[in-house]
Amino acid sequence: MTVKLDIISDPICPWCYIGKAHLDKALADHPDHPFVIEWHPFQLNPDMPREGMDRRAYLEGKFGGKEGAVRAYAPVVEHAEKAGLTINFEAMQRTPNTLDAHRLIHWAGIEGRQTAAVSALFKAYFIDARDIGDAEVLADIADSIEMDASVVARLLQTDEDTQMIRDRDAHSRQMGVTSVPTFILANQHAIPGAQPPELWAKVIADLSAAA
Repeated sequence: MTVKLDIISDPICPWCYIGKAHLDKALADHPDHPFVIEWHPFQLNPDMPREGMDRRAYLEGKFGGKEGAVRAYAPVVEHAEKAGLTINFEAMQRTPNTLDAHRLIHWAGIEGRQTAAVSALFKAYFIDARDIGDAEVLADIADSIEMDASVVARLLQTDEDTQMIRDRDAHSRQMGVTSVPTFILANQHAIPGAQPPELWAKVIADLSAAA
């Protein structure tokens, strides 16, 4: 038995990073899980300039400055620490536009490396504080997951699949997705938010019992 698990996510979303860690833990604890996972694009900041922007200016605009940002991110930091994750907020210089990162995730999916791409993007952004809107960084990430970096670099210079990513993002919004991560189980049950490993363990147990 296999069950489709669609994950709507953005690689700069800290809750998506935490949600993936929780899911990964449950999957590691239940290696016979039935899930076939596919990642889908959602841009937290669809109006972000293509080159991204200075992170301080972004935080000022979104949260009214550093104090507001610290308050907004406090629960993120707490949940990340509980999940054993590092988030290097201090080192982040830029907030990227994630359209090209989503294109990389799509191309990785064609090669069966989609989850590896998502993991590598989360690490690059949250741990290494790299600009994942930068084509060179994305080509380097592609190389790190055994994709052809030169092909990815060439594709990033074109508009290949750009409209398709925007359309898929719009489709999720039309379905009522307003925040990420959103997990869609078997094309019918939407599970929003960074759910704890215990919830996934229960879902896996229920699916196994039903089978």
